[in-house]
Amino acid sequence: MSNSNNAPVRAGVFGVGSLGQHHARIYAERPECELVGVYDSDADRAAEIAGRHACRAFDSVEALAKEIEAASVVVPTHLHLAVFRQLVPFNLHLLMEKPIAMTPDEAQEMVESSQQRGRLLQVGHVERFNPVMQFLEEHLSHPRFIEAIRLAPYPPPRPDAAPRGTEVSVVLDLMIHDLDIILHLVRSELTDVRAVGVPVLSGSEDIANVRLEFASGCVANITASRISQERMRKIRVFQEDTYVSLDYMNQAGQLCRKTAAGISAEPVPITKGEPLAEEISSFCECVKTARTPVVTGEHGMRALELAIRICRQMAAAEESW
Repeated sequence: MSNSNNAPVRAGVFGVGSLGQHHARIYAERPECELVGVYDSDADRAAEIAGRHACRAFDSVEALAKEIEAASVVVPTHLHLAVFRQLVPFNLHLLMEKPIAMTPDEAQEMVESSQQRGRLLQVGHVERFNPVMQFLEEHLSHPRFIEAIRLAPYPPPRPDAAPRGTEVSVVLDLMIHDLDIILHLVRSELTDVRAVGVPVLSGSEDIANVRLEFASGCVANITASRISQERMRKIRVFQEDTYVSLDYMNQAGQLCRKTAAGISAEPVPITKGEPLAEEISSFCECVKTARTPVVTGEHGMRALELAIRICRQMAAAEESW
């Protein structure tokens, strides 16, 4: 299907669980989109979300794919490649939730297939659309030290599956957001990775700390936990004359600068917004204009490659204990 610049993008959502339901809501709300329908392996859940947004619940992946030109894929990560392959014959533009895939090889297949068919492949690293990111990009040109902290409580139990996200390490579940952001900000060759992680409540790491070193001299220290009593998503970035402390969750922060009189501090001017809504709006605009997505399949693959490298290093460290 093709799209004229004036027509809304005919979109669908595959997977309408705890996150996919919000994709459906935003497609239904935004004027640049038309939510044609949803699909979920749980037919009752699909019917519930479709009823909420006055669209159709489809009974198969293929049935929905025939009616749309773009879609969000918000199924568990281990199903990403299988759903992607089902959608290939329909030549859809896709917004694939993060992480893009389970392995770099799977990600490579998605990226190459999308490129060969001239289809957009955007990856759902939603923090790139957080209003604090625009400020970081405008005020930081040569970061020297970065500290990122991402904490969350353990996900609630589910009757038919493991708690959401715990089928993978916290590195792939939460930290990968910060890995993507740091790779985007530093843009230098990675020279060293040191990582430690501990499984506490699940079968893989629930808390992890990583130190990255880059050829530019920048060092990044990243902590992620899904067994915290509190929620926190913060980043601090230092360069020679500037220090920025930003809170992704509350969309606020402080900018400190070196001046002749000492250190000046001022609040960061941020216009608050819903990052997921901005992500989906950007995706639809890219579909309309054939513009390159903010977070491409290649970006998603690079973040995944680093996350897998970190997981392997933590596994090797555990084996040596």
